[in-house]
Amino acid sequence: MAQVNIQQLFEDKQERLALSWVAGAEGAAKIIDSDLVSASNNGLIGHLNLIHPNWVQVLSETEVDYLQELSSTAFTEALTKLEHGGTLCLILAGTDRLPQELISYANRTHTPLFRSPLPSVHLMWLVRHYIVKELAESTTRHGVFLDVLGVGVLVTGESGIGKSELGLELITRGNGLVADDITELYGISPETLEGRCPELLRDFLEVRGLGVLNIRTMFGETAVRRKKSLKLIVHLHRPLRGDLSHLERLPLAASYQEILGVKISTVSIPVMAGRNLAVLVEAAARNFVLQQRGIDSMQEFLSRHEQQMQEQ
Repeated sequence: MAQVNIQQLFEDKQERLALSWVAGAEGAAKIIDSDLVSASNNGLIGHLNLIHPNWVQVLSETEVDYLQELSSTAFTEALTKLEHGGTLCLILAGTDRLPQELISYANRTHTPLFRSPLPSVHLMWLVRHYIVKELAESTTRHGVFLDVLGVGVLVTGESGIGKSELGLELITRGNGLVADDITELYGISPETLEGRCPELLRDFLEVRGLGVLNIRTMFGETAVRRKKSLKLIVHLHRPLRGDLSHLERLPLAASYQEILGVKISTVSIPVMAGRNLAVLVEAAARNFVLQQRGIDSMQEFLSRHEQQMQEQ
């Protein structure tokens, strides 16, 4: 189960958001986890909301004005609703005002209260992106993950088939390495998987006969990527008895693999002596881009063939 505690949120975003911790220090260990978010009606983060409360409530100049215009009794009732709503953290954004009632509330309920000079909308965008990534469902896949011509391509296949050698050749052709051997995949949105490399393996590529290579050191900063969205899987396989005749030459139906509920386009490339796999993978990536733009070469060929038959 993925989770992030408020202390971690503060430390990771303190510099970027210029956060200062005002009150509620005893609530540092409070946790936002994926089960908590999915099982409740609370929003993840947003402007102060007492009806459908957010786990992280943001108060801008507008919200502070609203609270301070309330009578003392109404202000107390608002804070009571806030407490019963289960809010885990408060952030004052883009305002110099700091109501004493909020400080007292934060200390009494052990609710961390932060302050940032950034505008509230900008702050919420950055914090939401951070929390979503931290809470993203994840899995791992074996293979070499590369940025091929701007497309995130995961090269899979049985051990010893040549995935790392192919990865090395693609890197020498100007493509980028994300991860070798193990790729961590995170579902950062309903239709997007982000691939990352485990910290221990970052920048390294193992090639049989050469050992472990540091790709960043050998080829420079542009040869590696920290992360990439997975768009295409290229599966390498050895044809039975080296015979290609039984393989389908014109696959009419698109092939997919489903990972964390996301369908990923898949192509299968037979490995034979003399085949230039790097060129084939680049061609697969280019063809994927064309298909995303609505250009399907297979359908174009079939349409042309059908038209010619009708004319004859």
